Amino acid sequence: MADQKKRRRVGEKEPETLPFKSKLKPDSAILQIVKKLAEQEAAASTSTAKPLTLADLKLAQACREVSDLPLSSVQSRIEELVLSITHSIMSENGFSLTVPSRSAANQLYVPELDRIVLKDKTSIRPYANVSTVRKTAITTRIMQLIYQLCLKNIHVTKRDLFYTDVKLFQDQTQSDAVLDDVSCILGCTRSSLNVVAAEKGVVVGRLMFSDNGDMIDCTKMGMGGKAIPPNIDRVGDMSSDALFILLVEKDAAYMRLAEDRFYNRFPCIIVTAKGQPDVATRLFLRKMKMELKLPVLALVDSDPYGLKILSVYGCGSKNMSYDSSNLTTPDIKWLGIRPSDLDKYKIPEQCRLPMTEQDIKTGKDLLEEDFVKKNPGWVEELNLMVKSKQKAEIQALSSFGFQYLSEVYLPLKLQQQDWL
Repeated sequence: MADQKKRRRVGEKEPETLPFKSKLKPDSAILQIVKKLAEQEAAASTSTAKPLTLADLKLAQACREVSDLPLSSVQSRIEELVLSITHSIMSENGFSLTVPSRSAANQLYVPELDRIVLKDKTSIRPYANVSTVRKTAITTRIMQLIYQLCLKNIHVTKRDLFYTDVKLFQDQTQSDAVLDDVSCILGCTRSSLNVVAAEKGVVVGRLMFSDNGDMIDCTKMGMGGKAIPPNIDRVGDMSSDALFILLVEKDAAYMRLAEDRFYNRFPCIIVTAKGQPDVATRLFLRKMKMELKLPVLALVDSDPYGLKILSVYGCGSKNMSYDSSNLTTPDIKWLGIRPSDLDKYKIPEQCRLPMTEQDIKTGKDLLEEDFVKKNPGWVEELNLMVKSKQKAEIQALSSFGFQYLSEVYLPLKLQQQDWL
């Protein structure tokens, strides 16, 4: 017995000394609680009427949204735009583009839809103007490249697109921003343009789906999981016996849960974008939620940026508000790590980090956002965070043991139905 204690890795504690482990009920009892949550979600999904649209709220004229379009339609819209530009030049009216504004002032949070949408303000981008000539040239070049993709019916990454004309684009952030402008101009989703981001998000757990015709079993993908396909059109035939989807902010927490096979103890699907949500992960999460009709529980850091990441998945980002109807996942529940958990779970002081002035400003700015004000629980937690001026990462739980997250914290959260 003494030898076993000596061999125990530094940082790990005796199972019986883990804080709050004694409060845990048997797994069978916790599973019954989670099953009820899954049943409620399934019932709500089947009984809910057709989702509200901007047209239902009489906002179709005041706001704009894009839609998925086939390549032939994208190609036709580019041709129509080029013809109108040619006609304008031939009529001696010059060459300009009308571009929907994606500035913060042109965003609107719609409570009935619980997401951010783009209003109808536009700006004129004339070619014969020193301040806009370069951006107009980049826009037309991007459309030319997309037209080629339509003709060849192939996909490229945003990085590939940048390298086709480095001298003009200069920096990938510029070509990426104009790509979003082109989506707005053509009225289609970015995935309709056949331009994708490099693979970033991963998924593991009780999920099977087809990827370009190949069946993938996410329980047999090892600790690393399956990379989420950058092209959502490749994904189909989703099936699962999971009770919920666990959305994890960081790769480190994801790896801990994957290695511990948490999804076998509590049937679930674990997904992460390894930080800031990318388009592919947001599309994949929405597809899982809609097709499998499962509740989504989120595990993020206890800081303003964790809540911002959660809000991007749920309400959309201001940068891509034009496509929020396709990118947002409704009714994501905030499981942890919440500011109130720091005292509730007795997180050691040395594991809590002082918030910087920028952190506090970000927290206060979030308190002014309509999507935060709509949820009293979020407001209470954010106020506590700003008042205490303390933040903590998910990894702070490792101070109680490397497996505390999967062995105690998450099971107890599920048992107590402690989510917002």
